[in-house]
Amino acid sequence: MYDQLVENPLFNITFFGGLIFMLAGFIQFQFPPKKINSLYGYRTNSSMKNQERWDFSQKFSAKELMKLGGLLAGSSLLALITNFNDSINLIIGLFLMVAMVIILFFRVEKAVKTKFRN
Repeated sequence: MYDQLVENPLFNITFFGGLIFMLAGFIQFQFPPKKINSLYGYRTNSSMKNQERWDFSQKFSAKELMKLGGLLAGSSLLALITNFNDSINLIIGLFLMVAMVIILFFRVEKAVKTKFRN
């Protein structure tokens, strides 16, 4: 069973992707970029409008990235209860990964707009 799980694209994408999300969120939370830049951090037009928005966006997105990473890693348990072929597992895993990125974007943008209302 262990071999089947390790070779399952659904497990690999969601589990390791979730771990990477959580690690990236933790690093961003512990070491947020101090100044607005185009290299590191949560970078969108709305988050880069001013320093206050930037600081808020970095902390909020880091927390959301850790939460969604945990959810993504937890969804790797689907590999234990489903019996799809590798192609379907790959599609589901990639869909879940992309969905988490989209959810992260919308949640952070909504929080920024709610907090700064301009």
